[in-house]
Amino acid sequence: MANVQQLSQTAFDRLKAEHEDLTTRGRIELSQKIEAARALGDLSENGDYHAAKEEKGKMEGRIMHLAHVIENAVIVEASNNGSTVGAGSIVSVVFEGDSQPEKYLVGSIEEKPEDLMVVSPASPMGAALLGSAIGDVVEYEAPTGMSLRVSVVEIE
Repeated sequence: MANVQQLSQTAFDRLKAEHEDLTTRGRIELSQKIEAARALGDLSENGDYHAAKEEKGKMEGRIMHLAHVIENAVIVEASNNGSTVGAGSIVSVVFEGDSQPEKYLVGSIEEKPEDLMVVSPASPMGAALLGSAIGDVVEYEAPTGMSLRVSVVEIE
């Protein structure tokens, strides 16, 4: 079964544009870098050549990742009602035993804003949070096997 990626339309469009840019402009520029480095001579001791080949490998990995995400994307609308947690919600929770709330985006890592941690809706914590409301205490099993409880204090 394919790994379904829940994305907002904005994130989907951004990833599609990045994929298009890398498969066109990115590949052309790297190809030119490799050719320029190759023209410098002995490839066995040519740092520019090896750096460009390594950069190409990383870029091709990103292209493959983006293609997979785009192919398996399901566009979801963020749950903006603020009353229950859904995919795309930003939720503040307090872990049992803590006093400071932590803020999470319930969604794909590809949606990640700079200042938020991301929890996948398919993860134990994300699945437990889905459908919960402010004031709810949800319990889930962490990957370590430990049972954790969080209180939902805010939903955006």
